[in-house]
Amino acid sequence: MSFPESLSLRRRDIDTAGRVVLVQRAQAEMQNGRLFDKAPKSAAGVRPVAFPDEILPDVIEHLERYAGAGRDGHIFLGPQGGQLRRSNFRDDWIKARKAAGIAGDVHFHDLRHTGNSLVAATASTRELMTRMGHSTARAALIYQHMTADRDRAIADRLGSMIRKQQGEAGT
Repeated sequence: MSFPESLSLRRRDIDTAGRVVLVQRAQAEMQNGRLFDKAPKSAAGVRPVAFPDEILPDVIEHLERYAGAGRDGHIFLGPQGGQLRRSNFRDDWIKARKAAGIAGDVHFHDLRHTGNSLVAATASTRELMTRMGHSTARAALIYQHMTADRDRAIADRLGSMIRKQQGEAGT
């Protein structure tokens, strides 16, 4: 999901039993600094995004320790306990990168790109579009990098189909 989508998440959007995040809105900021939620760029932007079982303990811990109270509590809070702003986040992001030993100019959005590139190795373009909230294939195709492993998997699948056909023809 995008950074503005993550900033607008509320507790009610996280289904820990189903391991799903429901993306429904994105945070925006007016010129006067007032924050508000707006609809995603397209209807495709409203979507469920499943997450792996392996991170469920981390999600639960975050909800218990850091999220706002009640069903409408924001998942990510600013330093004073209010809505997190991009400007507040930047300084914390730089500190976290340094603490993790990540050098160079790595942006938060790079995590979205990395995650979606990993998903693209096993997902169809349509599945990737749905997961990312894209209404056209154009944006999703950015993440559809051909990898040697993926190319091998495609070839192996073709081989399996050929063997099946040959087996059926030989009987």
